[in-house]
Amino acid sequence: MAASKTVLVTGGAGYVGAHASKALYRAGYMPVVYDNLVYGHREAVKWGPLVEGDVHDAARLADTLAAHKPSAVMHFAAYAYVGESVENPLKYYNNNVGGTLSLLGAMRDAGIDKLVFSSTCATYGVPETPLLAESHPQKPINPYGESKWMIERVLAGLAAAGQMNYVALRYFNAAGADPDGEIGEDHDPETHLIPRAIAAAHGGPALKIFGDFPTPDGTAIRDYIHVNDLATAHVKALEHLVAGKSSDVFNLGTGHGHSVREVVDALRALGLDPKTEKAPRRAGDPPQLVADATKAGAVFGWKPAMSDLATILKTAVAWHEKKGNFR
Repeated sequence: MAASKTVLVTGGAGYVGAHASKALYRAGYMPVVYDNLVYGHREAVKWGPLVEGDVHDAARLADTLAAHKPSAVMHFAAYAYVGESVENPLKYYNNNVGGTLSLLGAMRDAGIDKLVFSSTCATYGVPETPLLAESHPQKPINPYGESKWMIERVLAGLAAAGQMNYVALRYFNAAGADPDGEIGEDHDPETHLIPRAIAAAHGGPALKIFGDFPTPDGTAIRDYIHVNDLATAHVKALEHLVAGKSSDVFNLGTGHGHSVREVVDALRALGLDPKTEKAPRRAGDPPQLVADATKAGAVFGWKPAMSDLATILKTAVAWHEKKGNFR
């Protein structure tokens, strides 16, 4: 009997989850989105059914898994504001770790053993090398990163016990928007550089540029990865598990960083002029975070196709100008 092509997507009404749902649908899967809509958007669920529910709700999860019979789960549901995690650690441990334990229990009870987990480069902490490979020590410096690291340890333990097959994907900086204009980045509050810079060019608050860092132009360098490339990687990770391959972890990035000033200058080259102001360097903010993502290419053939800075910015600008998201 062929395996079900249905995939439960927790947090599928959010930014990366919605793009992954579209990629799943295009690859022949049926994404069933499970989201409490605290940060997600109902209108972002376009490629399969939406079940409104919280990952802490064991009964709701059990009913959903019984009704839709997915063969695998993609788990995006999490709180993801680093600053808030420092101010309210318990909120992050309770939701990100506790909610995942609830989900894993429901999966066990339903006999589902395949999970693609949305992790983060924040599990590494302060870089010890210019490029971060998966073997880099994991020393998270905030509760958000620590909560994701904790989940990775839980998954490793389940895999060692033969109870779970998983892929953990450690993202670097997700950016850009669906080139078809159907979905995009819509956070409230918005903390990411590119949407804040676009807003600053449309009458929003001035973009704070933190410094001074020991980088060529004094601003922080980050590895920006187009959200469509992230979505494609999730499908490839799922197919890795469906093919019976072993549990593993992978970085998702480009191997090349851009400074804040480079991003602002690239926006100006597109005709936008973000207002900027200098701000003091934030504690614990690494000067550079850039991925060594060669492993994902070697193991399941993933390679970024849309993650040049110009494409990221053009798709992001088109989305935000369409939506008028200039907070």
